[in-house]
Amino acid sequence: MSCPVSQPAVDLNPAMLPLEWLLGTWESDEPGQGSFPTISPFHYNETLYFTHVGQPVINFMFNAFHAESKKPLHRESGFIRIQPGTNTVAFIIAQNLGLVEIEEGELEGQKLTLQSRALARTSFAKQPYVQQISRVFQLRSDGRLEQTMFMALDNQPLTQHLHITYRRTSSSLKSQQ
Repeated sequence: MSCPVSQPAVDLNPAMLPLEWLLGTWESDEPGQGSFPTISPFHYNETLYFTHVGQPVINFMFNAFHAESKKPLHRESGFIRIQPGTNTVAFIIAQNLGLVEIEEGELEGQKLTLQSRALARTSFAKQPYVQQISRVFQLRSDGRLEQTMFMALDNQPLTQHLHITYRRTSSSLKSQQ
């Protein structure tokens, strides 16, 4: 499945070069594992799209599906920015469950560690409310991308919620050489 947004072939903005390793389409190798004290454990598949249009930002879309039923689960989309002259990265994320968040963190080589800085939700969001999210993306030496996500709710401390690895199924469009 290709990214549903067509992109012109343009050079990657130089400000985004430290994150060039994320660009492309990534598919889960094996089903990821999800768990949390308030739900039954589950398995899921996910496709990640990291694209650009030459601006100092990377666009992303994450689509998760139940591993057995293939039913759509979770969607996230947004933008990634880098604070100029630093290794500080921000994800601006809208989720299909009515949560909007800003996660910020540090880029160290090909590892990105993020923590929520701001959360907003629809007035009719389900309780208990998400209070904190943190996640780590890491490009492993075998070329696979790994993501681990932690979550805290009103009534639960920060706990690992998701873990999954991906293989790149398509490269970025055009990047600066």
